[in-house]
Amino acid sequence: MKQLRHVIFVCLILTVILSACATPTPVVVVVTATSAPPTETPAPEPTATLVPVPLSGPQNGTTMKWVEGSTLVYIPSSEFVMGNGGFDAPIRTVALDGFWMYETKVTNRMYAQCVAVGNCTAPTAELGGPVYSNPQYANHPVVGVTWDQSQAYCGWAQGQLPTEAQWEKAARGTGGNVYPWGNDSPACDFLNMSFCSGRTSEVDAFPDGVSPYGLFDMAGNLFEWVNDWYGETYYSGAPVSNPTGPDSGQYRSIRGSSFESDFDQVESAMRHFGAQAYHSRDLGFRCAVTEPLFFAPYCQTAAYIPSGVIVSNGCELPQTSVAGQYCAAGNSFATVALPDGAVYDVSKELECEEAVVDGQRLLTCRGPQAREATNEITVCNPTCSNSPDVTGASPTCDPGYTLDAAAGSCNYAPIESQVGVSGCPVGYVLADNGGQQSCVIGTNTSGECPAGLYFDSLAARCVAPTGLANLPYGINDSALAAQSYSGCPSGFSYNDTFQCCQAVTGGTYPGCSPGYTFNAELGACSPGELRLAGPGCVTLDVTTLQCSQPVDTCAPIQDETRCIHNPFCFWKEQGGCQVR
Repeated sequence: MKQLRHVIFVCLILTVILSACATPTPVVVVVTATSAPPTETPAPEPTATLVPVPLSGPQNGTTMKWVEGSTLVYIPSSEFVMGNGGFDAPIRTVALDGFWMYETKVTNRMYAQCVAVGNCTAPTAELGGPVYSNPQYANHPVVGVTWDQSQAYCGWAQGQLPTEAQWEKAARGTGGNVYPWGNDSPACDFLNMSFCSGRTSEVDAFPDGVSPYGLFDMAGNLFEWVNDWYGETYYSGAPVSNPTGPDSGQYRSIRGSSFESDFDQVESAMRHFGAQAYHSRDLGFRCAVTEPLFFAPYCQTAAYIPSGVIVSNGCELPQTSVAGQYCAAGNSFATVALPDGAVYDVSKELECEEAVVDGQRLLTCRGPQAREATNEITVCNPTCSNSPDVTGASPTCDPGYTLDAAAGSCNYAPIESQVGVSGCPVGYVLADNGGQQSCVIGTNTSGECPAGLYFDSLAARCVAPTGLANLPYGINDSALAAQSYSGCPSGFSYNDTFQCCQAVTGGTYPGCSPGYTFNAELGACSPGELRLAGPGCVTLDVTTLQCSQPVDTCAPIQDETRCIHNPFCFWKEQGGCQVR
C-alpha cells in the first residue's frame, strides 16, 4: 500500500510538469463567407484555385483558338465609320459592343467536321469550285453553301453569322478605311481578285491584305454571307448602336468580294444580296461569337509540328509551285512554275507543255475532262545526291495532353495542381492564388493558349473567355471541372472520368488548323510545306477543276479492246465500258 501511494504521487507530479511544458492546444478559427450552424457538417476547405484573379480581359486583336480549329479575334467595343456614300450605304457613325470574329473564312476541313458529327449538310458541288472533301483543298474556304447551311455551322460553333455592321467594322477598322489593308489601290499582293489566281486560294494566303484587326480575306477570295436581311434604305434610319438589319425581307445580305471581282468591286463598304437558298462557287462565310462559352477540352486532338520548324533535305530544293488553275472551253488547266535547270516527271493523267513566259519556265497541264482530279508532278534538282532528312520536326501536343506517336494524336492527361520538387511540368506556369502557389495551364511551344482560352496580360496566364482564371483545364480536379465547364460542343459528350469531351459520332475530333496540313510521314499537322519525294526533289499535288458537266463517251463502246485502248475508259465485266 505504501508503494502504491508512492507511485500515485509520482504520477501526479509528472502530470503537472508535462502540463506546464507542453505546447498549448491551438484554437482553430475557420473564416468562411457565411457562418454555418455548429450542427452542420463542416464545409471543405476552399480550393486555392477559386480565389478571384484580376483580369485585363481580351484586348484589341486578342486571339483565341476555337472549338473546331478556327481562330477567333477579339474586336472591342467602339464606334466606327460605316458606309461609303452609295445609294444603299450612307456614311454614318455606328457603335458596336465587343465581339469575337473568325480570323479566316470557314475552311473545307472545318466544315467537314460539322458534317461528320451530323450538325451540317454537305455543300453543293460547284462547277469550277473545289470539292470540300478533297484533302488538297482542306485549307481553302468552303463553297456551295446556302445562308441556312452557313448559319447552322455558326450555331454549331456557338456563334452566328456576323451582322453587316460587325462584318464592316472587322474589315475596315474604326477609321473608315476603303479596303482592309488601308487606302492603297488593290493589287494581287493584297487579295485574290480579278482572276489573280483564277480560283479560290488558301484562307491565309494574303498576309499583306489583313484588316486592322488581323483578319484574312475580308476582301477577295470569296463573298461572305452575313446575318441581316437586305434592306436598300435600312441604313438611312437604322439604330446607331448595334444595328441588326430589317426584321424581314426577300434577300439576305452578302458582303466582301471574290476571286472573280474586278478592281473596282472590292471596297469594304459595298453591299450585295442573294436569295436565302442561293449558293455559288465564289460565296462562303465566317462566324462571329458574342459570348463564347468555356467548353471542356477534347479528349483527343491532332499532334502538330510547332511553327517555325524548318524542313530540309540537306541540299537546295527546286523553288517550284502551282501558279494557277483555270477553265477554258470546257477544259481544265493548271500551270506550274519551274526553276531553270530543274527536271520533272508528270502523272500520266496530265497532258503538259512547257514554255517560257516573261523569262519564267511554265508547265501548262490539261487534266481529265468533266471531273476534278489531283495528280502529282515531281520536280527535282539534278545536282543533289543526298537523301531527304527531316530536321527538328518532332510532333508535339498542347499542355494538358500526352503524345500517342503511333496514332499521331494527343490524349488529354490532366495533372495534379500541386507544385512538385522541380516546379511545374513543361507547358504549365506557377501561379499565385491567394497566397498559395499552384501549377496552371500555360501556352504551347508556338506561344498559344489551348483551344477555348486566351492569354490575359494582367493575369499573365491563359484564361477562359467567361472571365474564369482559376481553370480546371489540364488540372486533375473533377469537382472544379464540374462547376467550371459549360459542357461540350454538339457531337461530343462530357466524360466525368477523364474530364474531357468525347466524340459520340464516328470518333471525329478537330483536325489541323488553317495554315497547317496533315503530314502523313510525321503523323502530325505541320505548317504548309512541300513534300519531299527523293534526293533534291519536291512533289506537287496539281489539281485540275471540273469545268464541264460529265459526258459519258465510254458507255456506247461495246467492244472491250476498244474500251481499254481509250485512256479515259476502263472495262468492267459486270458494267461494260465506263468512265475512269
